[in-house]
Amino acid sequence: MDRTSMHLLLPDAAATEALARALAATQPRSRAVVFLHGDLGAGKSTLARAWLRGHGVEGAIRSPTYTLVEQYSLPGRGVALHLDLYRIGDAGELEFLALDDARSCLWLVEWPEHGARALPPADLEVRLALSGSGRSAQLEAGTGAGEQWLARLAGNGQLRALPESGPQEVTPAPG
Repeated sequence: MDRTSMHLLLPDAAATEALARALAATQPRSRAVVFLHGDLGAGKSTLARAWLRGHGVEGAIRSPTYTLVEQYSLPGRGVALHLDLYRIGDAGELEFLALDDARSCLWLVEWPEHGARALPPADLEVRLALSGSGRSAQLEAGTGAGEQWLARLAGNGQLRALPESGPQEVTPAPG
């Protein structure tokens, strides 16, 4: 399968939040699995919080840094899982988290490389990196549903409003 990708410049936290809202608005109605990559401080948790807010989550949105997983009810959709696997020593530890909940419609997974093959395949991989005073975001589809998602995202008006954003076209990724 040809994988598609999109690259965006996010000059500030507001741009990161706009990306999260656009991702929430264009997310597939079926289950979506998203891997969030990036160094400490790259904006993974900021993106996840704004994404959950984009789905109507109110109240405190806690970081799963120490709990490993936090669950949130998405009005009219099911349950979102926000995972932070930074402290996982072995992918086998994931079986104790009871992640096979059929009601889970969204998985936001920080540090997915620590979960190895114990995680479902990612529909979308988001790679965040510090870039000057802001951040860059590389979005890459991992499944056919992810490719369709990126196509919807490319047509979303919220992304056109991002200042200094890169091309909004979905293009085949090399390799």
